[in-house]
Order: sequence, then structure tokens, then C-alpha cells
Amino acid sequence: MIKLYGFPLSTCTRLVALVCKEKNVPYEIISVNLAKGEQKNPSFMAVQPFGQVPYIDDDGFLLYESRAIARYLSKKYPNQGTSLIPSDPKAEALFEQASSIETFNFNAFVAPIVVEKVFKPRRGLQTNEERVKELLASLLPKMDAYDLILGKQKYLAGDSVTLADLSHLPYGTAFYGLGDVFTEVFESRPNLARWWKDISNRPAWLAVKDGA
Repeated sequence: MIKLYGFPLSTCTRLVALVCKEKNVPYEIISVNLAKGEQKNPSFMAVQPFGQVPYIDDDGFLLYESRAIARYLSKKYPNQGTSLIPSDPKAEALFEQASSIETFNFNAFVAPIVVEKVFKPRRGLQTNEERVKELLASLLPKMDAYDLILGKQKYLAGDSVTLADLSHLPYGTAFYGLGDVFTEVFESRPNLARWWKDISNRPAWLAVKDGA
């Protein structure tokens, strides 16, 4: 069984748990209390030198960085559960394209908005609303491009769901729940709205949405 060292509510921990659910890979969550700074303990940092969650222990194979873990599990179990990374070279290239889109045109803007609007208040810090406005203004044309792509195909890499789609869920869900202004980003674009409704209602995500 995979041992998943992380905080059950963290975005990155839930991404790994989501992939485990999609791939029918059993896992045990080893909770790391971020509020107490357990991720900075020497024993934790001996495995994860950046002091961030999560990392996995797969029968002695230690791996950190949620994106790397998600890819590892997807490739280790290609014929188990949902196929998340295509094996055909052209299909895999389209998957890589979609993954790059998520990283540089979605996460690069949505994640820092969530940091400002969710994570900072939890730590008693003040949100930089001007920064949020700037990030949102940069995100909107990216979402127009998403709507264009998703008007031609069901998912970002084609007509089958991939890890590139699912990688949007942890930060995207936090963003979507921030209020009407943020919900409107998705809902005002019909193809984007259809896609978001599809992926955000997958049973695997619903199973880990509120905690890995």
C-alpha cells in the first residue's frame, strides 16, 4: 500500500489522493500537521528537503512533488483504473501540451489567487487585493482560450480525460468557491463550464474533495 505523507486538506496532497482513487491504488494517509510545522521537522526534511507536502513511500521508493507522484502512479498502473496518460506518441504529445497549458496558463494565476484569498487569511495575513485583481485580469484571456479549445473537443488533450484535466481540480475548486466574481470566470464560458462540471463531479474527486 502506498503511504502518502501529507496534510489531508492540502491541494497537492489531494491531487495525489485523486490519482490513487482514479487508478484504484490503495493508500494510507500519514497526516503531517502543517499548523504545527511538522513538515519542517528534520525527519520529514530528510526525505523532502524543501519541507513541503506531500511525499510517498511506495514499498521503499520515496518520491516527492505532487505532479511527479501523479505521473509516476499513472505510468506504473497504465491498465488499472482510469487511463490518465496516453501511450500513443501523438496522444501523449497532446497530453504534454495540455499539461503545459495547465501549468503556465491556469495554475500560474489561480494558485497565487488562492494563496491571497484562502491561505493568507488562514495564517492571519492580509490579502493583497490589488495583486488578486492583476492576476484575475491576466487569467481571463487564458480562460477564453480554454473555452475555444473545449469547444472543439471534450477535454484539454482530446476526447478522453487525462491527468492534465484532473490537475486543475484542487486549486480550481478553491478558486471556484471564492465567490460570484470567481465563479463567473467558469460559468460565463459555456464550454469551460461544461468541462468544469464534468471533471469536478468525477466520483474520485468527490471522494477526496474534502480531505485525502
